[in-house]
Amino acid sequence: MDQVLKDDIKKMGKSIDRVEQQLDRFKNGFPYLTITKPATVGDGIIRLSDDDLDQNISSFERNADQYHITKFVPASGAASRMFKRLFSFLEEDESVVENDEFLTQFFDDLQHFAFAKSLDEEMQKNGQTLEEARKDKKYHEIVKALLLPEGLNYGQLPKGLLEFHKYGTDARTATAEHFAEGERYAKGKNGEVHLHFTVSPEHQEAFDQHVKELKQGYDKFTIDFSQQDPNTDTIAVTPDNEPFREDDGSILFRPAGHGALIENLNKIDADIVFVKNIDNVVPDHLKEPTVKYKKALGGLLIDTQQKLFAYVRELENEVNENQLKEIEAFAKDKLMLSFKSGYDAMSINEKATYLKQQLNRPLRVCGMVPNTGEPGGGPFWIEEKDGSNSLQIVETSQFNPDDKEAQGALQSATHFNPVDLICAFKDHNGSKFDLTKYVDPDTGFITEKSKSGKSLKALELPGLWNGAMSDWITLFVEVPIETFNPVKTVNDLLREQHQGV
Repeated sequence: MDQVLKDDIKKMGKSIDRVEQQLDRFKNGFPYLTITKPATVGDGIIRLSDDDLDQNISSFERNADQYHITKFVPASGAASRMFKRLFSFLEEDESVVENDEFLTQFFDDLQHFAFAKSLDEEMQKNGQTLEEARKDKKYHEIVKALLLPEGLNYGQLPKGLLEFHKYGTDARTATAEHFAEGERYAKGKNGEVHLHFTVSPEHQEAFDQHVKELKQGYDKFTIDFSQQDPNTDTIAVTPDNEPFREDDGSILFRPAGHGALIENLNKIDADIVFVKNIDNVVPDHLKEPTVKYKKALGGLLIDTQQKLFAYVRELENEVNENQLKEIEAFAKDKLMLSFKSGYDAMSINEKATYLKQQLNRPLRVCGMVPNTGEPGGGPFWIEEKDGSNSLQIVETSQFNPDDKEAQGALQSATHFNPVDLICAFKDHNGSKFDLTKYVDPDTGFITEKSKSGKSLKALELPGLWNGAMSDWITLFVEVPIETFNPVKTVNDLLREQHQGV
C-alpha cells in the first residue's frame, strides 16, 4: 500500500490494517465452505409433533415473564429495490403497460394496495383522483406521485415506513405490524415488550416520529434504535482490485451488509432476542401461525438452555464417566454437535474441558421453511477445520461451483432460511458472551456493484445469520411456509397473505 493511499485512509478515520486485510480479500477471495450434506428433517432439522408444539408453547408462556425479551428487526434498507420495475418504467413509453404482466397487475389492482388512499390524496393535489388518472392511462404521473420526493417518496423510504396492509379505511406500515406481533409473543418481564430497529441515519428522524405515533396505542412498549457502525464499512475496489475513487478523488467505503449488525446485536442486553426481517409480516387475521411457532421456538430455546446450563455447571466440577456420557449424549442428540478428531482418545478431564467449551456458547433456534425456490441461504452440514461437523445457514455463493458434491447438496436441499431466529447470548452466570468472538471471518462475500455508471466490487462481512453466527450452538426447526411472507417487489403486497379480510 503506497503512502498516498495510507494518508487518504487515515484522513477518513479508517484503520490501515483493516483496509489492507480487505484489499487482500479482494485479491485472494474467500474460501468455499466444505459442504457435507443438506440438513433435512431427522438429520439436522427438528420437526415438532403436535405434542412437542403444545409443550414448547406452554413452556414459553409459563416462563417468558422471567426473561428480558427483545425483538430485533433489521430495518435499515431502502425500499428502492421493491420498485425497480416502476423506476425503469419511467424511462419507457406508457404503452408498454399493455404487454407487461407486472405493470398490468400493478395498475389494474391499484386500489388493493394499502397505500392507495395516501396515493389518491397525493394525486388529488394535482386535480385528479387516482382512479381518474388510472382510467386516463396517466401511468407515469401515478408512479411519480408514488416514488418521487415531490410525491410520497416511497422510492427512497425504508420498507418499515411504507403502508403494507389495509384495515378498513386505515393502513398499517411494516413497523406497525411488528408492534402488533410483538404484543402477541414478545412480552417478557413485567409484561414489557422491547423492540429494537436498526435504521439508516437519514431515516432516523422519520422513524422517531412514526414510532412516537404508534406507541400511543401500546402500553409497556420500549423502542430502541441503532445504526450500522460506520467503522464496519468496507473499501470498494475497481474490477482490477484497486481502491475505487469517487469523482472528487476520495476513496469509496460502503456499508458491509447485514453482517455488520452483529455489532448492534452485541450491544443488546437481553436474555432472549427474536430476530426477524422488517418485511416478513402479515395482517392480524393471518398472524396465528407466526405467533404459534414463535412461542414454540422460544419454548424450545428456554428448555434447551436450562438443560445446557445445568450440564455446564456440572462440568465446572469433577465429573465421572457416567456423567460424561450423559452430557455427550445431550450434546450429540439434542444439540446436534459432533466432536473434533481425536476426542475419543482424550482423558476424562480433557473431554470435560472440551465439552464445557462446546456447551458454553451463544445459542440460537432457527425456523426453516420447506424449499420454495427462493434465492438465499439454507440449512447445511459443513465440515469444520478440526474435523467436526456443524449446522450452518449457507448462502449459494459459499458453494464451490466446481465441487460436484457441494452442488449436489445444494440442489437436493429441502429447506430455506426465512430469517426466523431466536437467540440467547448469556452464559449460565448471566454474563453476556462477546458475539464478535464467534464470527468466522472467512465467510464474507464479494459482490459486483456500480457507482456513477462505473463497475466496482464490494466486500460484505460474514452475514448476520451466516458466518457472523457460525460458532453458535444451532438448532434448526421446521416451520410452516405460512410464517414466511416477504415483500421483495411492490406487487408482493397484492398476494393474499398481505391483503385484508
